Amino acid sequence: MPTFQQFPLPDAGEGLTEAEIVAWHVAVGDTVEVNQTIVEIETAKSLVDLPSPWSGVVTRLMVEPGQTVDVGTPIIEVDTDPDGAAPADEEPPAVTAAAVQPSGGAVEHGHRGGGDRHAGVEPGGSDEIAAARADRAVAPQPEPAAREAVLVGYGLAEPATGRRGRTADGSPAAVTPSAPVAVTTPSAPAAVATPSALAATSSQREATRHALAKPPVRKLARELGVDLDSISPTGPGGIVTREDVLGRAAQAEARTLATYPGDDAPWLASGTVSSDGRQTRVPVKSVRKRTAEAMVTSAFTAPHVTVFHTVDVTKTMKLVERLRADREFSDVRVTPLLIAAKALMLAVRRHPEINGSWDEATQEIVYKHYINLGIAAATPRGLVVPNMKDAHRLNLKDLASALADLTATARAGKTSPTDMSDGTITITNVGVFGIDTGTPIINPGEAAILAFGAIREQPWVHKGKIRIRHVTQLALSFDHRLVDGALGSQVLADVARVLHDPSHGLVWG
Repeated sequence: MPTFQQFPLPDAGEGLTEAEIVAWHVAVGDTVEVNQTIVEIETAKSLVDLPSPWSGVVTRLMVEPGQTVDVGTPIIEVDTDPDGAAPADEEPPAVTAAAVQPSGGAVEHGHRGGGDRHAGVEPGGSDEIAAARADRAVAPQPEPAAREAVLVGYGLAEPATGRRGRTADGSPAAVTPSAPVAVTTPSAPAAVATPSALAATSSQREATRHALAKPPVRKLARELGVDLDSISPTGPGGIVTREDVLGRAAQAEARTLATYPGDDAPWLASGTVSSDGRQTRVPVKSVRKRTAEAMVTSAFTAPHVTVFHTVDVTKTMKLVERLRADREFSDVRVTPLLIAAKALMLAVRRHPEINGSWDEATQEIVYKHYINLGIAAATPRGLVVPNMKDAHRLNLKDLASALADLTATARAGKTSPTDMSDGTITITNVGVFGIDTGTPIINPGEAAILAFGAIREQPWVHKGKIRIRHVTQLALSFDHRLVDGALGSQVLADVARVLHDPSHGLVWG
C-alpha cells in the first residue's frame, strides 16, 4: 500500500511565522533521499535550504514558487512506499446515454445524426424526461479522470468520434456544454427563458450599446483617436462630455517615466504594474518586512540619542597601508572598517555598561559579558545585520577574515538566522557610500550602534598649522533608557581616540 507523507513548513529560525517558497529542487515523480535538499525558502531573515525528512517518490508539490505560507502548512507530499502493492482500480460503472447528456445537445458516441433529431436526445414525453432525471439523481457517477468541471447532476461524456448532429434545416447542431438551452420534443413544449438568461441577454445588450455623445464631441473623439465606447460618461443621462474625451486622451498619451529602470530591476520583479504603467506595487515580505518591523519597533520603543565626533584618522590610514604590505595580512582584506571595529570593541571593554539591552517584559537591564559585533550589510534583498560571535576573542587578522566572510555571505543571501540573532552592538559603514555620517537606528535587542562615515582629505589644524589630513565623522546612537549621555559620549570619544592614534589599542588591549 502506498504511504503518503506530507511535510509541513518548519520554523527555520527563531520564532518565524511564515516563509516564501523560492524554488523547488525536485519535481513530481522524482525519487528523493533523506536529507536531500528539496526546496529553497526565504524567511524574514535569510534564504534557507530545507532537506527531505523521508526517502521516497514525490507525489505532489503543494505550494507554488513565490507563494508565502505560514509555518506548519504542508508544502510537499512524498510516497514513502512507492513499491507497495496497491489495489487494482475498479472499473467505473456504466454510464447511460441519459446520464451523460450535457446541456446543449452533446451527440451520442458514433452517432451520425441527421433529420429531425437533436444530437443525443431521444424523442419522448415529459414523463420519460422526469424518469431520466430521477435516475441521474440516484445513480453513482464516476469521478472525472482529469477532474474536469462538469454540470451538477451530469457525468462526463465520452468524446464523440462521429460528426456532429444536424438540425432540421441541415445546419450543424451547436454544442455548448456550459450554457443551458431549451430542449424541444414532440410531446414537450419549449422551455421558458429563466431570469438568469434574461439578465445575461440584458448584459450583452448593455455591452454592445454605443456611447451617447453630441456631434461635436464625436468629432473631437475622432480627431484625438479616442474610442467613445471605452469612456465612462459623466454627463447627464449617461452622455459623454468633451471633458471625458480630453481626459481619456490625456491618459493615453505616451509619457516619459522618471524612475522606471526597465526589466533589469530585481526589486520590481514581484510587483504588479498599474494599468497606465506609472506605478508598480510590490508586496512587503521577507527581509524588507522584517527590517521594517524591527526598525519601527526600535524607533518607537527605545528613546534614541545620537552624539557626533569629527576626527583626524591619518594615522589609521597609514596603519592600513602598512598592514596591506605586511606578509602576515597578505591573504586578508584590510580596510579602515577593520580598525574601527577593533576600536569599538576596545571602547566596549572600557565601558561594559553599554554592552547590554533593555528587557521590556521583565523590566530588567541585561548586560552581556561577550561581544557579538554586528555589521550592517546592504544586500540585493535588503538590509541585514549579521554578527560575529565572540568577536572580542579574535586578533586583528582573524577579525579581518571573519569580517570578509560575514559580508560575502550576507551579499550572497546565505546568512543563517542564527548569525543575525543575539547581537550586542553594531557598526554601520555609511562611508562606503560616500556619506559623511547619519543618525542610525539601534538594532533591536542592543543598546548602541556606531555610524562610520566617509574618510576624506581636507584642511585640518595639525600641530598649530593647517595641513591636508584624512578626516572622518563618527555618530553613536544609543538607548537612553540604559545609556546616559555621559556614557555614550565616553564610548564615542574612546573610539575616536583609537582611530586618531591606533597605538592606544596597545595600551587598552
